[in-house]
Amino acid sequence: MEIIRKESALHKEKPDGTRVDYYLQPEYELHYNEIPPKTTQEWHLHQKIEEVVFIVEGSLEAEWIQEDGNKKKELIQKGDLVRVGNSFHTFSNNSNDTVSFIVIKLVISGKNNSQTFKDDKVLPKQ
Repeated sequence: MEIIRKESALHKEKPDGTRVDYYLQPEYELHYNEIPPKTTQEWHLHQKIEEVVFIVEGSLEAEWIQEDGNKKKELIQKGDLVRVGNSFHTFSNNSNDTVSFIVIKLVISGKNNSQTFKDDKVLPKQ
């Protein structure tokens, strides 16, 4: 087991006030974000990375550009999980409270590992 302490994460404070702790690993990246009230992230796209967003506290407005070029918006809340795909996207905190969320970034191989995730647990012998 390896424990990675918050102190060893790469901490960044963005110009818009968003605070991010990056936990960079060889095969994935996880970062913890706190986005202040009335803040919108910059529009961006990932070409090779699958980005997954999990809302820990609060709600955000997710906005993305669909393949047909149309923009779509949807409110995402605590406990929601968003697979961003390779769309141009942004997230806005339109509330009066700080919103916290976790981002996991992966490079996907295309192989379906669902069964492995379900079954790969061994209990110690009693």
